[in-house]
Amino acid sequence: MNTTHSAALFEKACQVIPGGVNSPVRACKSVGCDPLFVARAEGGIVIDADGNEFIDFVGSWGPMILGHSHPDVTKAVQEALANGTSFGAPTASEVEMADLVCDSVPSMEKVRFVSSGTEATMSAIRLARGYTGRNMVIKFDGCYHGHADSFLVKAGSGVATLGIPGSPGVPDDIVKNTLSIPYNNIEILEKTLRDDQLDIACVIIEPVAGNMGVIVPDMAFLQKLRELTAELGIILIFDEVITGFRLALGGAQERFGIMPDLTCLGKIIGGGLPVGAYGGKKEIMDHIAPDGPVYQAGTLSGNPLAMAAGLAMLKTVRKPGFYQELEEKSDRFAERLAEIAAKSSIPTVLNRIGSMMTCFFTDSPVTDFDAAMQADTDRYGQHFRQMLDCGIWLAPSQFEALFISAAHTPEQLDKALTAIATSLARLSEA
Repeated sequence: MNTTHSAALFEKACQVIPGGVNSPVRACKSVGCDPLFVARAEGGIVIDADGNEFIDFVGSWGPMILGHSHPDVTKAVQEALANGTSFGAPTASEVEMADLVCDSVPSMEKVRFVSSGTEATMSAIRLARGYTGRNMVIKFDGCYHGHADSFLVKAGSGVATLGIPGSPGVPDDIVKNTLSIPYNNIEILEKTLRDDQLDIACVIIEPVAGNMGVIVPDMAFLQKLRELTAELGIILIFDEVITGFRLALGGAQERFGIMPDLTCLGKIIGGGLPVGAYGGKKEIMDHIAPDGPVYQAGTLSGNPLAMAAGLAMLKTVRKPGFYQELEEKSDRFAERLAEIAAKSSIPTVLNRIGSMMTCFFTDSPVTDFDAAMQADTDRYGQHFRQMLDCGIWLAPSQFEALFISAAHTPEQLDKALTAIATSLARLSEA
């Protein structure tokens, strides 16, 4: 595979961008290679700077549920672009988008748009603190809620991939108000939340973890979390930046039938453009300025291009049968993947829900962060490189998800499964 142009771009990027990339995992350090630079994408395919085509299972880290360059999304952005790129003023598309989001997400009565998932989560915890008058935030080991200071305690995603325990530059005075506890552990959950000395404002959780690899919650754990937070007056925040509009129209909360107080959404609601949102109960959301004292603002919030793309995306996924078809496609792929893995001598564990899944290179069930960290990352790196050679684009980290999109064709999925079988066979021979 010729990668001359990507190599030249990376060499130049390293001179002017830290690590040559604008987000750390993209550097591909954990999988033992340099990054390829994408030139364009269409449907389930990405094409790099050298013209190499790959079947894409990253999907811009989740939001491309319709695939790349969907005609309805592209048309909507082009039409909005003709009217201007940013106004810093209210637009009709914001109102339509807010109405559609609130109608889709069961717990949302009001919503505020921002520019990223990180901005959504940091705004949500500020709101929770302002509403409750308390300070402490409880998160879960391996759950990643963006790179705001409060969230880099035992975070997953890129922090786990790079082996960084937290981050320099985060003051102790901020970290002391964040406590991270094990995912899926009811005993520690109850002990922590009932500790009167902690002054807990909120609990934030990925209802399905997607940033330490895909880890599905124990339903008893998730139900207990909702019961305890309701009883103790603690705000429950679902970080559905990955699962929102991915697992169902109403996200994980619709799929599980568990309603949080606040929900955070990410770039999927912008059809892949930079956008985020947080919303929930009216009585809580009314504490945000200008209605209330909790301040949050942003010039690009509700950007007209993002709103146009998001409206086109949401209208498409709301069509009858969309999620059923995606579920069936993902189920068939996962079943065949499990069959292939079972025939291999390489120990693997497949975690999957809906159209997102992770194949961990380990021989033990993966139900929390500690178990995920036992996976063989060197073996995953070799698998990643072998798949790339076969024309398959996976996330350059063991601790991320594989995403199926509506645009993936049966032929593309079959090719990927054949490549997986070949890769596992080569790993067995190593």
